[in-house]
Amino acid sequence: MRRQRPIILCIVGDSAAGKTTITSGLVKLLGPDRVTHVCTDDYHKYDRHERKELNITALHPDCNYLDILELHLERLHYGQPILKPVYDHATGSLVRPEYIRPAEFVIVEGLLGFTTATMRQFYDVKVYLNPPEDLRRVWKIKRDTSKRGYAREEVLAEMEKREPDSRDFIRPQRQYADIVVHFHLDKGVAPEDAGANLNAQLTLRPTIPHPDLSYLIDDKRTDSGIRLELGRADGKPADFLKIDGRVTPNHAAALEQAIFQHLPDVRPLGANEFGDYSDRTEIRHSDPLALTQLLLTYHLLRKYNDVRALPFAPPVAALSRLQSTPMPT
Repeated sequence: MRRQRPIILCIVGDSAAGKTTITSGLVKLLGPDRVTHVCTDDYHKYDRHERKELNITALHPDCNYLDILELHLERLHYGQPILKPVYDHATGSLVRPEYIRPAEFVIVEGLLGFTTATMRQFYDVKVYLNPPEDLRRVWKIKRDTSKRGYAREEVLAEMEKREPDSRDFIRPQRQYADIVVHFHLDKGVAPEDAGANLNAQLTLRPTIPHPDLSYLIDDKRTDSGIRLELGRADGKPADFLKIDGRVTPNHAAALEQAIFQHLPDVRPLGANEFGDYSDRTEIRHSDPLALTQLLLTYHLLRKYNDVRALPFAPPVAALSRLQSTPMPT
């Protein structure tokens, strides 16, 4: 009997870069029953109090059970269940672990998902979120003061403390991404004034096949909403898919419907059903965010269809046992 292995997407980015927001939209688009969500923050070795005593940040690899994460990724890759640890962000404590069986799609998101080559080999699509630091700072202040009980001064002090680890361990992971997502402001707009009209740029590296998106591009329109350009990223060739933050709702809806026509395994959703983000205690909608989530879903489904006809291989450990068993004479 054949069955398909799960397709695994990993989303990496610094704290408050938008990982959970992107993931939420993907879950809505694919369907909650088809997605298993794993946050690598759950693999912290120490709770918030212990980290303070040890003077270590959650961004440092030594503060996380990365070896256990590697083992769990292997099991998920081969469709096996895991007993996942759980970190409670609201209280900063480690709580009862959770038994998880992988669904058709597994979305792994967190700080250190690309840290080792062992981790990276189990992902089908690797995404890095790369907002400008001044914009991420605003997002983090809003999130941590409204949802995690911090004062603004505490958030700023923690970001300053974390900066060396961000520089040394988080941002270098960008080089391993197949897709880099960069939300950014128009020139002259202050980060504090950022709203739903952020521009989005997807850097599409040739490390994985990318779907043909030429049908979305209309060179005759001055307000085309989406542009595709050739260029170089980190010295290597790449495609740049640019989504204008000022795309009109009607045009965004037309682009979304055009993409949905290429996604037969997904039920088309209305514009108000995905593309949402939190702004303190309010939920707002962003068309560029919605298009970004939809395009990432496109990549997942493409990979899903690529492996659909492949036989489901046994785990590496099982292969090792088979290879070490002497043949009968």
